[in-house]
Amino acid sequence: MGMIGGGIDSFIGDVHRKAAAMDGMIDLVCGAFSSTAERSKASGKLLFLPKERCYANFEEMILSEKKLPEDQRMDFVAIVTPNHLHFAPAKMALENGFHVVCDKPMTLTIKEAVTLEQLVSSTRLLFALTHNYPGSPMVKQARAMIKNGDLGSIRKVQVQYLQGWLATPIEKIGQKQASWRVDPSKSGVGGALGDIGTHAENLVEYITGLQIKELAADLGKFGEDRVLDDDGNILIRLENGAKGTMSFSQVAVGEENNLAIRVYGEKGSLEWQQEHPNQLITRWLDKPKMIYTSNGTHLYPEAIAASRIPAGHPEGYLEAFANVYKNFAIHLKAKLDNQEIEIPDYPTVSDGLRGIKFIHASVESDKNNAAWVSLN
Repeated sequence: MGMIGGGIDSFIGDVHRKAAAMDGMIDLVCGAFSSTAERSKASGKLLFLPKERCYANFEEMILSEKKLPEDQRMDFVAIVTPNHLHFAPAKMALENGFHVVCDKPMTLTIKEAVTLEQLVSSTRLLFALTHNYPGSPMVKQARAMIKNGDLGSIRKVQVQYLQGWLATPIEKIGQKQASWRVDPSKSGVGGALGDIGTHAENLVEYITGLQIKELAADLGKFGEDRVLDDDGNILIRLENGAKGTMSFSQVAVGEENNLAIRVYGEKGSLEWQQEHPNQLITRWLDKPKMIYTSNGTHLYPEAIAASRIPAGHPEGYLEAFANVYKNFAIHLKAKLDNQEIEIPDYPTVSDGLRGIKFIHASVESDKNNAAWVSLN
């Protein structure tokens, strides 16, 4: 793979590199790691890459790699930049024949997201979106149980994603991760909504297999002088008639990464918490509460396939992230070998479009006093 962004001191770039390397299927071979040629080359040197494959910018990287023989050039590009720098490199990579892995949210606008979806369709190239939480074995167990009808028809969903790291205005003292996330020119129209709200949206649709049909959003801006939301509460209606609530915040003092979901069906319910990722709690009408564990007993094949180590050994954030890359790599290898396989389980460009529609519908709803807005 080649990488765009993710240079010196980048948090998410380091996560991508570790996740991609975990299963020994992907090598980093080139990159345009920073907004300046000097920093990009310095980052490449730290990663032991050849000097000639550490590029000044993504345009140079894509065009230069395209000129290399097929067995030497990068097979795909991973885009790990702030939000406003997702669309242009993704579009250029697809137009020049390269597959794409991209951070979320996929783009800033719905028009851009539609453009990428159409490009993926016309080029038949692969596009993975790095929503990492669906990579958790217990999330895959939850999805399989619902798909199999174990819970019966879904009636109610509650999802939350609570953090407290923006409870004080750390962007004013130059905190790098905060600075771009509160800037609409770099983050887009959503603040916490785009950063963590999209994870909650994706988790609801992934686990239940149901799309959000309508929503009513009440967004908050509690940080001093902030123009983007840092808190929000949303009512949701799913396509089967189920109801739901979503709460997210980055100003919830004391919270670290409290992503949790509860799904209630006719026959039972389930609960998963990201801070305790190796357990899936289920409750039933006619039998005792059951707790499933990663690589434990009575699991569906999808959950077993996502586990790497014996039960009782914790698997978490990086392993879930790595499952996105592993499944993408399995699909890409099959495509490069001209083999037809069942498409492995990873978020795609269509999930990216759903996320952008969710962000814009929520902002529209909030501007109209939490009026109901359709996502279709």
